[in-house]
Amino acid sequence: MGTPTLGSTPETPDSGPNWVKSSLSFSNGNCVEVASLSDGSIGVRNSRDSEGAVLRFTPDEWDAFLGGARNGEFDRFSRK
Repeated sequence: MGTPTLGSTPETPDSGPNWVKSSLSFSNGNCVEVASLSDGSIGVRNSRDSEGAVLRFTPDEWDAFLGGARNGEFDRFSRK
């Protein structure tokens, strides 16, 4: 599988990663951001804590997660 595209410019040494916020984020602070990182991994973080922890996934792990989300495998974790 190829490297996922996130609609963002890859990070450069000067700029750092270009974080993309989910369009489903709300003004109440429930915000998730994703970026392509310089080591080839995919980063996920809470936008309320931009200096906090970043979850890192290999492209294959990210593809598996997205596939599971598309198939509804994680729907049971939603409060809706």
